[in-house]
Amino acid sequence: MSADGLTYTFELKPNLKFASGNPLTAEDVVFSLQRAVILDKTPAFILTQFGLTKDNVKDKVKQTGPLTLTIETDKGYAPTLVYNCLTANVAGIVDKKLLMSKEANGDMGYAWLKTNFAGSGPLKIREWRANEIVTLERNENYHGTKSKLARVIYRHVKEPATQRLLLEKGDADIARNLSPQDLEALAGNKEIKTTSTPKGTVTYFSLNQKNPVLAKPEVREAFKWLVDYDAIGKTLIKNIGVVHQNFLPIGLLGASKDKPYKLDVAKAKALLAKAGVPNGFKVTIDMRTVQPIQGITEAIQQTFKQAGIELEILPGDGKQTLTKYRARTHDIYIGNWGADYWDPHTNADTFARNPNNADDAKSKPLAWRNSWDIPELTKKADAAAMERDGAKRAKMYQEIQAEFRNASPFVMIYQQTEVAGVRANVDGLKIGPTSDSTFMFNVSKR
Repeated sequence: MSADGLTYTFELKPNLKFASGNPLTAEDVVFSLQRAVILDKTPAFILTQFGLTKDNVKDKVKQTGPLTLTIETDKGYAPTLVYNCLTANVAGIVDKKLLMSKEANGDMGYAWLKTNFAGSGPLKIREWRANEIVTLERNENYHGTKSKLARVIYRHVKEPATQRLLLEKGDADIARNLSPQDLEALAGNKEIKTTSTPKGTVTYFSLNQKNPVLAKPEVREAFKWLVDYDAIGKTLIKNIGVVHQNFLPIGLLGASKDKPYKLDVAKAKALLAKAGVPNGFKVTIDMRTVQPIQGITEAIQQTFKQAGIELEILPGDGKQTLTKYRARTHDIYIGNWGADYWDPHTNADTFARNPNNADDAKSKPLAWRNSWDIPELTKKADAAAMERDGAKRAKMYQEIQAEFRNASPFVMIYQQTEVAGVRANVDGLKIGPTSDSTFMFNVSKR
């Protein structure tokens, strides 16, 4: 990295090959990063947040030799933020020669790559049929330790109960979406073990600050004392989550483990009286009809009632509830948020930043969706993204989370735990913290 923090120089290992057998050079790396920015699909923001645009990316990402390249950013960001974003899938390196041979209508191979493979990893895609099957096989051209398994087959099985049945019979070696009840039922089965990882996904409900009652600071705080976190932790999210009251999931730099809130109806009532609504009020919540979201919503409906708050549940599918949430026409919304890349800025950027609270704002993070206008906290989040000292950066995120816990219209409930049921003769499975980081090449079967 240059002294001013604006230029990163990378040198590749020599003699690397793609799965196709084509050599992997700096030209492929530069092409891959430029392609992601030029195509400008949804995840492109992970790269474009560093000042890369369709117009300038060919000047900012440049090949300087057969195995060297440079990336220029518009500001001196925290190096860890830049590196972490380069570990996201959008920055994955693809085979230029192969992709450009599959190009159609100037799409840089985009349509073909939806169901095919142009990478260099330890496993390559042999077949992909959406909502049906994905077959991976060993990449013999991989530069590192070859995959222990010659082949991995993913089957799309929607129902957790069916997954459990396949696992018990031995027709599946791994089941990834078991319910708390299924996991409990398998606990005594010696032929099956479980493995789990804290996932970078948090569940929360949030209060739209366009609603004058919900915008009162005392009302915001009262809601945080009207959730029976312990009961939810012991029942609805048992085995699949842990109570967590911060926007940064455990595992990210600077994540706080502080949990100051518990069910305290008397405290909530006192806050509501202070806000001028001693007898409570009526309010609606938009909820996806999936578990455990539905169970949690019904549980908070009961505890809200104890303080005189009448919660009307408006059920819907994901599209209905999200559309309303994105238009800022909800009262309360309950949902999940998963990290887009493995760096604290991914969540600070949406929970603790709102550069423009206007209805026609270009940037629409979660803080914006709830009309939470936070110019000072936005400055603090921006500063943390620029801090080059790792320890100082972690401390800044701790302080941002403390302010967020106290003042925000978000009630953080839990962090997901990803659990897999695994046959006893399978070794080496480690669930990743994001939905695309569970790698099968280290897994073996006896």
